[in-house]
Amino acid sequence: MEVGARIHIPVSVAETAIAKRFDTIPSGTLYPNADEIEYLQRLVKYKDSALLVLNKPPKVPVKGNMPIHNSMDALAAAALSYGYDEGPKLVHRLDRESSGLLLMGRTKESIAHLQLLFSYINKARSKCQAWNDACEATYQRYWALVIGSPKDKEGLISARLSKVLLDDGKTERVVLAQHSSLEPSREAVTEYRVLGPTINGCSWIELCPLTSRKHQLRVHCAEALGTPIVGDYKYGWFVHRRWKQMPRVDIEPSSGKPYKLRWPEGVDIQKGSVLAKVPLLHLHCRELVLPNIAKFLDVLDGKSENVHPALSTRPDLLRFVASMPSHMKISWNLMSSFLV
Repeated sequence: MEVGARIHIPVSVAETAIAKRFDTIPSGTLYPNADEIEYLQRLVKYKDSALLVLNKPPKVPVKGNMPIHNSMDALAAAALSYGYDEGPKLVHRLDRESSGLLLMGRTKESIAHLQLLFSYINKARSKCQAWNDACEATYQRYWALVIGSPKDKEGLISARLSKVLLDDGKTERVVLAQHSSLEPSREAVTEYRVLGPTINGCSWIELCPLTSRKHQLRVHCAEALGTPIVGDYKYGWFVHRRWKQMPRVDIEPSSGKPYKLRWPEGVDIQKGSVLAKVPLLHLHCRELVLPNIAKFLDVLDGKSENVHPALSTRPDLLRFVASMPSHMKISWNLMSSFLV
């Protein structure tokens, strides 16, 4: 080995076996063994008396409903109670195919306040000004790889969303609300910023949702910006077909010369990366900032007028950053030398 050499380590056989087991066992009979509990606990980035923060892997559903047998809420209840009578509960959602920071409350009180914070930030206010300031500073930031590039390098998308049923009468889809439509709609607001130039017909962008709506980021990217997320076949199927079939010559930003992405030796680009035949969804909740609810909980519940002296030195805000899943890391490394 030499200094600077890159080492590519595959996912262990044990973790692969665990993932397959979770795909087949109904949640009602799910009793993880010691190795499986250790694997799930490795997903935990932070734990205190009020909440858990996990880095959710892709292809794992967050909320379990039939025919989905296994989900993060069921697995957390089975393996992440950490001595509490009940396991943690979901505060917000991530799509099954997406990845990144997932917040779970550990007590009924913290769950109620955090759900209110993520749903209606104004209703989460209290008489405590420090808590209100921390609520105002709350945000989530996602990184996504999109096909094409938005016309503006940054901006604010304010486009209401509504749900419609497809012709089969069963499949539900989220669409941009039409002014003349009778379908009910909900406000949806997203800030975005382009992170670099268009490479291989794609661009990395940062998304900051200011509201929490189902499939908000995916629909805003596909329909409002016209740049669907790579791997999002639900909202960008036709664009994917054109993108994969289109012969393309990109221009290297610094030299102005044409180029093609090189396939790095030893890397399996078919594992869902941007160069795979069927890329996985490239949407990752990378950063999360929220109030340190364990510090303020007694004040919010009316048990005390001031923060307990023992907790006063703790920070008002918690900040977390989660690494991307392997398929997005491969795509990032393929394109990173051209990022500004």
